[in-house]
Amino acid sequence: MSAHDAGSVWLNKRIYEDAEIQHYENLAKAALTPLAGEVAKARQRLIESRDTFTANIESIDTGAIKFMEKKIVEFGKSIDAILKLLKSLDARVVSLEKSNNQDKTVNAINVASVHKQTQKHADEEENDDDVDLFGSESEDDEAAAQVREERLKAYEAKKSKKPALIAKSNVILDIKPWDDETDMKAMEENVRKIEMDGLLWGAAKLVPLAYGIHKLQISCVVEDDKVSIDLLTEQLEQLEEFVQSVDIAAFNKI
Repeated sequence: MSAHDAGSVWLNKRIYEDAEIQHYENLAKAALTPLAGEVAKARQRLIESRDTFTANIESIDTGAIKFMEKKIVEFGKSIDAILKLLKSLDARVVSLEKSNNQDKTVNAINVASVHKQTQKHADEEENDDDVDLFGSESEDDEAAAQVREERLKAYEAKKSKKPALIAKSNVILDIKPWDDETDMKAMEENVRKIEMDGLLWGAAKLVPLAYGIHKLQISCVVEDDKVSIDLLTEQLEQLEEFVQSVDIAAFNKI
C-alpha cells in the first residue's frame, strides 16, 4: 500500500467515525423526541389539574358554611337557656320545700294549741268532778240531806254557766289558677266574698308553683256542724274565671 492509499484510509476512517457519531446522535434524538412529548403532556396535565382545583375552591358554597356557623351559635345559646331554666326550676323546688316546712310548723303549732285547749277542758271537768255530791254522813239526816241539796244546786248552777263546746276545724286550702295571667288579687277578693254561717277566713299567701304560676294558699276556721268542706270546695270551684282546682293542704280539729 502506497503512502497515498494509507492516508486515504485514515481519512475515510475519520469520516466513518463522524458518520457513526452522527448516526447515534440521530438515534438518540429520535428516542428523546417522544419522551419530551410525554413530559410536555404531563406538564400540561399538571397545569389543568391546578386550574381545576382552583375552580373547585372558588365554587365552594361559603353561604352554607356561614349558615352552619350561625346554627352552631344558636344551638349554644339554646343550651345556655336550658341550663338557666334548670337553675330556676331548682331554686323554685327549694322554695317549695321551704314553704312545705313552714306549713308543717304551722300545723304543729295548731296541734299543740288544740292539745292545750283539750287539756284545759279536761282539767275543768276534773275540777267539776271534785265536787263532793255526797258529804260525810251526819247524825242528823235532815241536815245531811239539806247539805246535799245545796251542793247539787251549786253544781247545776256551775254547769249551766259553762258555754257549750263548739267543734271547730282549722283548714288550709290550696287554690290553683289557670295560668300565670290570672289576677291573683282578684281571685283572693272573690274567694273572701264567699260567706257561710260558721265560716271565718284567715291569712292568705301566694306560693310559687312553676313557670311563673302561683297558687293561693288561704286558711279558714269552720264550725263542723255548720260548714261542709265539700260544699265550700264546690263554691270555690264555681269561680271558673279564676279557679282551676282546689285542694285541702291541711285539716286540723280545734
